[in-house]
Amino acid sequence: MGIRDRPTAPRSPWQNGHSERLIGSIRRECLHHVVLLGEAHLRQVLATYADYYNELRTHRSLTKDTPPHRIVERFGTITSRPILGGLHHQYCRI
Repeated sequence: MGIRDRPTAPRSPWQNGHSERLIGSIRRECLHHVVLLGEAHLRQVLATYADYYNELRTHRSLTKDTPPHRIVERFGTITSRPILGGLHHQYCRI
């Protein structure tokens, strides 16, 4: 078919916008606010942030909804659950 792999140049954000956006979001929203204590701690923080990003964080492209659609809860007391030591929060009604 004539398909060839064309790797992007290092440090070229205009060549791979999706990965650069993800890396920038991880840095700005997570790593710049956390003191890392080693590789194991880094992996734990990144796994927790990935779960938050993919399941709890609202996205503009989804009209400020989370990827797994959530139902509107109209009654109850609003509580927050800290994520990443309080860096982010999940709000819900109980």
